[in-house]
Amino acid sequence: MDKGLHFKFCVITTMLLLRESSQTGEKNDPKNAGCGTDSRGPEEGLPTLTVTTILEDPYVMVRSAELEGYCIDLLKALAAALRFRYKVKVVGDGQYGAVSSSGNWTGMIGEILRQEADIAVAPLTVTSAREEVVSFTTPFLQTGIGILLRKDTVSQEMSFFHFLSPFSKETWTGLLFAYVLTCFCLFLVARLSPCEWNEPKNEENHFTFLNSLWFGAGALALQGVTPRPKALSVRVIAAVWWLFTIALLAAYIANFTALLSSGSEQLPIQTFEDLVKQRNLEFGTLDGSSTFYFFKNSKNPIHQMIYEYMDKRRDHVLVKTYQEAVQRVMESNYAFIGESISQDLAAARHCNLIRAPEVIGARGFGIATTQASPWTKKLSIAVLRLRESGDLDYLRNKWWETSCLHKSRDRWSPLQPQALGGLFLTLSIGLALGVIAAVVELSNKSRHAAGHVKKSCCSIFTEEMCACLRIKENTRQSQETSGRANA
Repeated sequence: MDKGLHFKFCVITTMLLLRESSQTGEKNDPKNAGCGTDSRGPEEGLPTLTVTTILEDPYVMVRSAELEGYCIDLLKALAAALRFRYKVKVVGDGQYGAVSSSGNWTGMIGEILRQEADIAVAPLTVTSAREEVVSFTTPFLQTGIGILLRKDTVSQEMSFFHFLSPFSKETWTGLLFAYVLTCFCLFLVARLSPCEWNEPKNEENHFTFLNSLWFGAGALALQGVTPRPKALSVRVIAAVWWLFTIALLAAYIANFTALLSSGSEQLPIQTFEDLVKQRNLEFGTLDGSSTFYFFKNSKNPIHQMIYEYMDKRRDHVLVKTYQEAVQRVMESNYAFIGESISQDLAAARHCNLIRAPEVIGARGFGIATTQASPWTKKLSIAVLRLRESGDLDYLRNKWWETSCLHKSRDRWSPLQPQALGGLFLTLSIGLALGVIAAVVELSNKSRHAAGHVKKSCCSIFTEEMCACLRIKENTRQSQETSGRANA
C-alpha cells in the first residue's frame, strides 16, 4: 500500500514538473507567449483562445523575452472583462493578410481561416475583402492613409512673399477693409465735429482723406504722425485704432516667429497629388497591405497613378515591414504611404520625420475572428465599453508618448479671421462710438446756434452738416473770390 502511494506521488510530482517546464518554455518564447490569466485556482475552467499577432511598434514588441505593447494591453483588458485565457503567437509569415497568387490567404487572416488561431489582435485594417472571409469587431483605433517624409528632403526655399504667410488671405482682406473704413470714419468724423473744425466756412480741415490714410498708416508703424486730433470723437477713433494695431502687430510677430521655427510652410508635398507631380522622391507602401489594395481598387485618377507607379516598381518601392519603411525614409529620398496613426508615432520618435497634412481613406483597426464566431459580438461590446470608460484613450496616450513628443512643434497654420474676431468687433464698436460722438458734438453746436437765430434745430443741424461736407468747394470759391478782388 505504501509503495502504491509512493508511486502515485512520484507520478503526480513528475507531471507537475513537466507542466511547469512547458509553461516556462512557452512564456520565454516570443512567438508563443504564455496564457493571459493564472492557470491555478477557480480560473482553471476558463476558455483558452489562440491569438495571432504581428510584431510592430508600438502594438506588439519583444522586450526581455516577453511580448508587450498596445495590443497586448488591450488583450489583457479584454480577457479580464470577458474572463478568458489566451495564448499569443506571432504570425509565421510576418504578413497581415492578403490573397496570394494561388488564391489562398496569407498572414493573420490565413491563420484564422486555417483555424491555427481563434482571433487576431493586431493593427489589422478592416476591409471589405477581409470581411468576406472573417468577421471583425468594432474598431479599437481609427486611422487613415498618410504620407511620411523626411524634413530635409522636402524643404524648399521660402517664397518671395513669405512675409504674408502669418495671416490667411481672408485675414489680409479683412485688415485692408478695416484700415480703409477706419480712415474714412476718421475723415468723416473730423469734418462733422465742430471741436475739430470750428469755422467750416473760413477754416480748412487738416484731416483730409489722404491725411487720414497717412495717419492710419503711421499708427500701423507705431509712429505718431500729424495732424493731431483735437475733438473727443476723433480721439476715440484714433485711440481704438492704435489699440487695434498694437494687438494686430503682436499677433503678426508671434505667428511669423512660429512660422519660421516650425518650417511647415516649407513642405511642397501637402497632398497625394503633389506626391505624384514631383520627381525627386520615390514612394511606396507595405507589400500586400490594405493600403496597396486601397489604391488598386480606387477609381480616383490620382490614386490610380500612385498604384501604377508602385505596381511597376514593386520590387524597388514596396517594403516588407514598417520598420524597413521608416528606416528607408530616414536614409534615402523615399516617401512612405501608410497608416497615419503609425506615421504620427514615427514622426514623434524621429524628429527629422514629418507627416504630410492630407489623410485619405478613413479606416479602423479591428479584431478578426472566424465567421459566425460567438466571440465577435462579445469582443465588440467589450471594445465599446473600454472606449466609453476611457481605457482606450489611456492606452493610446501610454504607447504613443515618447521622448520626442515634447520636442516636436505643433503644426503651424495661417491665422484665420475668426482668431481676430474680437479685435475686429472692438474696432467696429470704437468707430461707431466716434461717429456717435461727432454727431452729438455737431447737434450741440446746432442747438446753441438755433437759439440765437430763432430757427429749428433740425434746419441748423442740416445746414451745419452740409457746410462741413462741402467745405472744400466753399474754400476754393472764397479763395477764388478773394484772388479776383485782389487782382
